[in-house]
Amino acid sequence: MEEETTTTTTIMGALSTLTPSQFTSLTHSILSTTHHHHHRLSSLLSSRTLFSLTLHHLHTLSLPQKTLLIARHLLSSLHLLTRHTTSSPPPLSTVIRHRHLDAVLLLLLLCETHKHNPQALDAPFSDWRPNLSKIFSDSLLTLPSPPPLGACAGTILIPFIEMMARCRRLVAYMGFGGAGKEVDEVAASAVTVVALPSVEVTVGGRECVICKEEMRKGRDVCELPCQHLFHWMCILPWLGKRNTCPCCRFRLPSDDVFGEIQRLWEILVKTGTTQRNLP
Repeated sequence: MEEETTTTTTIMGALSTLTPSQFTSLTHSILSTTHHHHHRLSSLLSSRTLFSLTLHHLHTLSLPQKTLLIARHLLSSLHLLTRHTTSSPPPLSTVIRHRHLDAVLLLLLLCETHKHNPQALDAPFSDWRPNLSKIFSDSLLTLPSPPPLGACAGTILIPFIEMMARCRRLVAYMGFGGAGKEVDEVAASAVTVVALPSVEVTVGGRECVICKEEMRKGRDVCELPCQHLFHWMCILPWLGKRNTCPCCRFRLPSDDVFGEIQRLWEILVKTGTTQRNLP
């Protein structure tokens, strides 16, 4: 429960830094995503065949695979929240595929049902779908369509934030450590590395911290988003093993789902902390 409170506080702190136009854009995106997810889950629960196939698919997944499903769902929400503070799009390898969306939505519904209405799952299997349909229908929010958003922003954001906190708790509980736990070193995304700019050294005497040799004036070198410079032949092998700047530990996007969760979460924490420290 404490971790969920910390998660909510961090997200709210980051939201408070958005401009009115950014906040409106974010709320529109969350509203659209929520409607899409509700539609898919409603369709799944209304179809006996689709429900059975999706539930069977969940039964075939190992615990790490289920954790990865929830992690991808959490990561898609983090990308929504951080898109105004990070210029790089999410690596395609970390984006949840449409064919897995039904499975993770049903999995989250089953987790919540097990927590709050366990008797619904104690019933015979043939009753699961109608029981879950009723629980889902009873819990559905009345979402405005189309907005005005001013009066309904809280109605949209609160369930979204609660969902993120729940996913973060489940991912931690099911295997991916807790808040603040380091993940193994991961390589930077290949797409990100290819897009890094080449700049000309204009001031002599600067040292590449990897090889400790001078970056000679007039030479083309690699510039990371944190503006630190390195020889291309030095930084490429480095980024092939880890996605952090050798100087300041700035994190570049990676193709690892859990690494991306940690990277984007650090952005949220930094944003929210900066806001709280303002006079």
